[in-house]
Amino acid sequence: MNLRRDVFQAIADPTRRAILLLVASQAMTAGAIASNFDTARPTVSKHLQILTECELLEQKQNGREIYYHINATNMKEVADFIEPFRKMWDDRFNKLESIMKKHKSKK
Repeated sequence: MNLRRDVFQAIADPTRRAILLLVASQAMTAGAIASNFDTARPTVSKHLQILTECELLEQKQNGREIYYHINATNMKEVADFIEPFRKMWDDRFNKLESIMKKHKSKK
């Protein structure tokens, strides 16, 4: 049985989050990704494997090179989970701003 890795465990690691940020704007090879980190190439490969297994990254072969690019569809799972928290904090900050404005106008 092939178990899919948990997306949230995958993004818990700062290196994997950094990899996602790198490939968010353009597809990159493993070597290009690894060149951005002060760690052994096999370590970066393991991170890429985890991100691919949880389907946050996809691989596409172009000639001899394999390019990694972000899977926006599965990133939506993360965004959907975070959205209620974002709304809650926006509401709290808006209330705080309103209280501060009222307090300032009373002075």
